[in-house]
Amino acid sequence: MYKTNDLILRTTTSVIVFILLGFAVYLLFAGHNMPGGGFVGGLVTSGAIILLYMAYGEETAKRIFPVNFRALIPIGLSVAALTGIGSFFFKQPFLTHTFGYANLPLLGKVELATATFFDIGVYLTVLGVTITIILNVNERE
Repeated sequence: MYKTNDLILRTTTSVIVFILLGFAVYLLFAGHNMPGGGFVGGLVTSGAIILLYMAYGEETAKRIFPVNFRALIPIGLSVAALTGIGSFFFKQPFLTHTFGYANLPLLGKVELATATFFDIGVYLTVLGVTITIILNVNERE
């Protein structure tokens, strides 16, 4: 039986995953003002998690990310839909973008935008769908 030497893959994965996850968070929160957003952030996060699955195997990856990715799909869809429906309470059209500012203790003055909450819903949906599809394809092979 031939055993692969995956030391290089595992070592680089440990570094690359942190970089990818940090970049995904940046893309998620910068998306309503610059290129990026929930879709791209979800894909980058999915890539990082799939890289963990490839490098360390299913058991280790599930210990690192003990998340039911299939459950993220309805949660993300609900967040995105509720963000759009929320505009009706202010007698505005569906998915009308509004924003305000809040003073947070460590961060100071921070912009709060409805587009960010919509992007979080899209992020969760894309993450759940992508990981679920890839893991289901892997199970069948």
